[in-house]
Amino acid sequence: MSRKILVTSALPYANGAIHLGHLVEYIQTDVWVRFQKMRGHTCHYVCADDTHGTPIMLRAEKEGITPEALIERVHGEHLRDFTGFHVAFDNYYSTNSAENRHFAYDIYGKLKANGKIVSRTISQLYDPVKNMFLPDRFVKGECPKCGAKDQYGDNCESCGTTYAPTDLKNPYSAVSGATPELRDSEHFFFKLGDCEDFLKNWTTTEGKLQAEASNKMQEWFEAGLSDWDISRDAPYFGFEIPDAPGKYFYVWLDAPVGYMASHKNLCDRLGIDFDSYWNKDSDAELYHFIGKDILYFHALFWPAMLEFSGYRTPTAINAHGFLTVDGAKMSKSRGTFITAESYLRHLNPEWLRYYFAAKLSNTVEDIDLNLEDFSARVNSDLIGKYVNIASRAAGFISKRFGGELSEMRGLGIDASYIAYHGLLHNLRSKSEAIASLYDARLYAQAIREIMALADQINQFVDQQKPWELAKQEGKDTELHYVCSVLINAFRILTIYLKPVLPKLAQDVEAFLNVAPLQWADAQNLLLAHCINPYNHLMTRIDPKQIEAMVEENKQSLAPVVEAPKLDYEVPPIAETISIDDFMKIDLRVARIVEAKAVEGADKLVSLTLDIGTETRHVFAGIKSAYKPEDLQGRLTVMVANLAPRKMKFGMSEGMVLAAGGDGGLYILNPDSGAKPGMRIK
Repeated sequence: MSRKILVTSALPYANGAIHLGHLVEYIQTDVWVRFQKMRGHTCHYVCADDTHGTPIMLRAEKEGITPEALIERVHGEHLRDFTGFHVAFDNYYSTNSAENRHFAYDIYGKLKANGKIVSRTISQLYDPVKNMFLPDRFVKGECPKCGAKDQYGDNCESCGTTYAPTDLKNPYSAVSGATPELRDSEHFFFKLGDCEDFLKNWTTTEGKLQAEASNKMQEWFEAGLSDWDISRDAPYFGFEIPDAPGKYFYVWLDAPVGYMASHKNLCDRLGIDFDSYWNKDSDAELYHFIGKDILYFHALFWPAMLEFSGYRTPTAINAHGFLTVDGAKMSKSRGTFITAESYLRHLNPEWLRYYFAAKLSNTVEDIDLNLEDFSARVNSDLIGKYVNIASRAAGFISKRFGGELSEMRGLGIDASYIAYHGLLHNLRSKSEAIASLYDARLYAQAIREIMALADQINQFVDQQKPWELAKQEGKDTELHYVCSVLINAFRILTIYLKPVLPKLAQDVEAFLNVAPLQWADAQNLLLAHCINPYNHLMTRIDPKQIEAMVEENKQSLAPVVEAPKLDYEVPPIAETISIDDFMKIDLRVARIVEAKAVEGADKLVSLTLDIGTETRHVFAGIKSAYKPEDLQGRLTVMVANLAPRKMKFGMSEGMVLAAGGDGGLYILNPDSGAKPGMRIK
């Protein structure tokens, strides 16, 4: 049965270049959309540049141009990069549009009429140097929950907590560096707490969110849903709030509305019924693909905005994890990224599409781009296993049989069963299983299944040895048959890989002299069909190409912020040790289950540590920095294989790691998610 599907990716902000971290999402979405279209479904993929907010205003001011000129230029750059990676939007638009203004006003007005908007005076951080109220992302400081430094004013990148910028500890202006002042201002709020019953039900409805995302929602419910500040003071680049001069919609209100605006623009161009997708009784499906860092906005604010303004809510929100490169976290703010533009100067975009697909699942786990593995996998899978099949058979078809494939008859094997050992029958039988994996966004499993089929085909080649048949008299019919089987097998693999490798599939279609391949075509065969001469379809990755790309990005791969001047003394680095010496140290995550002061000792605290399989007793000289009762339940790191040492107050069975100097002392504290007993690597 044909489905009617609308798909979106998160809107990239019009204040920077597209980088490889962004592309995880757009490639993941594009693969899914292309698959749905190949299945014959009506599927539209819309997106837009997120164009409003203070960062846009300040960057335009710095460049001496208008915000409109800036976002127009960046729109072209973004679309260029997406097109370079074969991300095929049905519409790529802008949030600075008449359609977006219309829907932002419409939703705001309906929420206000529904009693979900309230205004009140708040104390807000103000930059006395720039004479402006500071948006959340332009205030930085220490996270009020976990204490992580240099966190933005709306959410913590370390622990994921959301908060108000006034909650930050030791805040400073990211614009001027000045210490912000508190000043009063009237603001408008969306009463998110009033939507709690609806949201609790929506976020636990099967299929709406992944299990990890749904669990995260429950944490936020337990913490309590706060009213959401949806307004900002002038100066601000965005939509002015109706009947509130000098007040503007916060960018996060009109950004998701941009999905509707882009779709409306598409509908008007193509004559599609917009309301049939967005009415509450719509039979269309709506899917949002997003990064896990913006889950709060998409799984709480957005469905609540839609529900209480009379629109339908998403069918599902699909969140993905972050991208690391060679094991290091990507961060645009710290410059650790490779731009899409730079990649395209050196490497084939479909190599990255394939590598990402081979890593992606339907969870929110991070994926790693290991550049060495990237090269090895592409060369092995795409060249050695897949493309090689066509190159080993096509030459014989062209030179010996005039480019015409066999009817696959004459060897005593019925054409309906097809080929030695039922090879093609087996390939075709995998169609629905692979389709189910694509539909469930289990791309890595789909790729494994497809490459397993490629292995079977290559085994068939090695068994039949067409190069030897070509040398033997009277074997032309068999050679023709074998090579025709291989071309048909290659075509079926191409169908299965087409959502991931659209440009390569297009080249294969030209080589095979066939119309654009659809998923159902896997069940058909090319019999007595003329193909075109074979040309090389894809080259191997040359390590020098990767080296050149990395060299070009070294400035961005290195920290872009100068090392700060320290106000404390750093002790000299100790004498070096060998890696063999270091590997002898067994560092384990430990949970402090009990902490007590040691009577008669000025510095010692008695700790009972859970390291997963057992508990240990350790004395630690940290009393000057911590109250024992504050330590209980915390995670830390201990040297687990240090020989027990008898001390004046008892036996110590290890050592807790801490940093110290210049009067300060800080025990090492692993990130949330670590568990007792985990080994530090």
